[in-house]
Amino acid sequence: MPTTAALRPGAAQALWQGLARGNLGAPLLLLLIIGMMVVPLAPVALDLLFTFNIALSVAILLAVVYALRPLDLTAFPTILLVVTLLRLALNVASTRVVLLNGHEGGDAAGKVIEAFGAFVIGGNYAVGIVVFVILTIINFVVVTKGAERISEVSARFTLDAMPGKQMAIDADLGAGLMDADAARAKRAEVSQEADFYGSMDGASKFVRGDAIAGLLILFINLIGGLCIGMLQHGLDAGTAAANYSLLTIGDGLVAQIPALLLSIAVAILVTRMSSSQDMSRTVASQLFAAPQALAVTAGILGIIGMIPGMPNLAFLLLAGLAGFGAWWLRGKQQRAAAAPEEDSAPAPTPVAELGWDDVPVDEPLALELGYRLIPIVDEGQGGQLLGRVKGIRRKLTQELGFLIPAVHIRDDLELAPTAYRIRIFGTTVGEGEVRPGMELALASGETTQRLPGTPTRDPVFGLDAWWVLPEQRDTAMSSGHTVVDVATIIATHLSHAVSAHAPELLGHEEVERLVERLAQQAPRLVEGLTPKPLPTAVLVRVLRNLLAENVPLRNMRSIAESLAAAAPHTQDPEALTAHLRRDLGRQITQSVRGATEELPVITLDPGLERTLLEASQSDAVDPGLMSSLQQRLLAEARNLQSRGEPVALLVQGRLRRLLARLLRSGVPGLQVLAYDEIPDNQRLRVVTTL
Repeated sequence: MPTTAALRPGAAQALWQGLARGNLGAPLLLLLIIGMMVVPLAPVALDLLFTFNIALSVAILLAVVYALRPLDLTAFPTILLVVTLLRLALNVASTRVVLLNGHEGGDAAGKVIEAFGAFVIGGNYAVGIVVFVILTIINFVVVTKGAERISEVSARFTLDAMPGKQMAIDADLGAGLMDADAARAKRAEVSQEADFYGSMDGASKFVRGDAIAGLLILFINLIGGLCIGMLQHGLDAGTAAANYSLLTIGDGLVAQIPALLLSIAVAILVTRMSSSQDMSRTVASQLFAAPQALAVTAGILGIIGMIPGMPNLAFLLLAGLAGFGAWWLRGKQQRAAAAPEEDSAPAPTPVAELGWDDVPVDEPLALELGYRLIPIVDEGQGGQLLGRVKGIRRKLTQELGFLIPAVHIRDDLELAPTAYRIRIFGTTVGEGEVRPGMELALASGETTQRLPGTPTRDPVFGLDAWWVLPEQRDTAMSSGHTVVDVATIIATHLSHAVSAHAPELLGHEEVERLVERLAQQAPRLVEGLTPKPLPTAVLVRVLRNLLAENVPLRNMRSIAESLAAAAPHTQDPEALTAHLRRDLGRQITQSVRGATEELPVITLDPGLERTLLEASQSDAVDPGLMSSLQQRLLAEARNLQSRGEPVALLVQGRLRRLLARLLRSGVPGLQVLAYDEIPDNQRLRVVTTL
């Protein structure tokens, strides 16, 4: 007992808190519905509940009428189930009262049932049964059957269209037409729409079953009431039929009318389309938009009204109303059309003041296409460029170690119809021209065979190539050529341009995100790094230097630890970059040599190194010397690349930055390494000494 007593206040408090938060309303309502099926109710309670049921059905119908779109009522299937259960529970409760107390008279089950039984059917039981059957047929055969069919078709079409809608959202997101939050909300709306119509497909079965149940309950109550009245209460057949028929038909009507209202609400909801107006305004604006329809209607009604023997007053009255409506709509349309002409010389609109929104902002990464290249972006026409761009963005993000901005794809009428252009912050970093419907055959290896196509050069690497038809693809591949389609050409060019200009895409915002992400893993390390002793601007410069020298930012923790150790001693970005490269020497060397254990390197003659050191100290490097060195390195690089080996130049630390900057553009793929960046256990192979 002490334990039970101790628990009671807590349970009461939890119940009170649940009621206050509103999360116990649904469970209590369901318990109330179940209780109505079991516990006998007084006639007064039945009157209140039947009145509440009618009011609830009217409120639901009006909510559907004033809704702008079906998704505004996503809870409607659940509401439909609960209201159907409530009505069936009322049927069970009223049936119990009718069968128990029906021998006492017409008001034995409450005033509402008596009123529907006496007023609606006028005391004629045959008429009452016919009216009830007609209402049931209207509900079951017409409204419910049509709503059920529409629900099935809408659910199937919505589910079939769901993948296409998701792909369209992905396309808009990849093209930069919406941000991630808008795409997430749009996907949720598409999923919610599919769930809603699927639920409505099942919920319409509730209404159909309810109509059948109402018809069965009527006949069961009639038969059961006659048997109980005559056998248990000793009533004669006429009195038993009078009492129980009145109560049964009243009970059926008071339940069937809310059921019909709810069926109409279901039918309206599943036939609605999204609109900026409610149903009444939409119907009025579309049905009565043409005054000619009302004018013709008025003429037909007038002709019928003048036929002898017809109800002339009714037809002529409606003809006059229709004619007046046509005249009023016609005048309204004429006034609306004349309004712009009357205001043909309006007062000059004041020019709005300029604001920051009028300043154009260059996108970080943009791909501009000629109008003939638009189909390769449209996935509905089989375009593959959008998927390729997404894959390239994901690949470069993983390789470089920071999030590559979204590529904004748009058409540009200033371009040639088959040309494209790649821009980074408004600056062109790559452009080319392709031929839609054809493929590019690239010469590879020792292939020198000419193809029956149009000779050209690869816009990415400048290789010899031919434009060939798709049916010539197998012939070109059998002769040793690499064949690529137009989408692959543009995507490859985009990947190459982004890789070459990755430092330009790394700004303060991206570095802040990198630091925030690192702070989740090593908060103390970040606290000791930025903004003191290392300002964010210096950190951005250092990370850009790493990207310019093909060092990815994936190992951000090691980068931060190295900078935290060097930052108290220097704030020079170049000195910090050199310090970082020494600490990341193993990572840099491994990325250069790949899977091989031995690193082939090119070295400089000691005399040449001394000459370059002296020239670098006086900032007077001989252009002829650098040109000669670049030509020798280019020849060695091609020789190594033809054998599939990396190209690395090994020099003194003081020369590394100078040579890397001067030789980067002239010798593609060249990696300039310093002696102190090579790990002690790394095996080297000197290819040549210049």
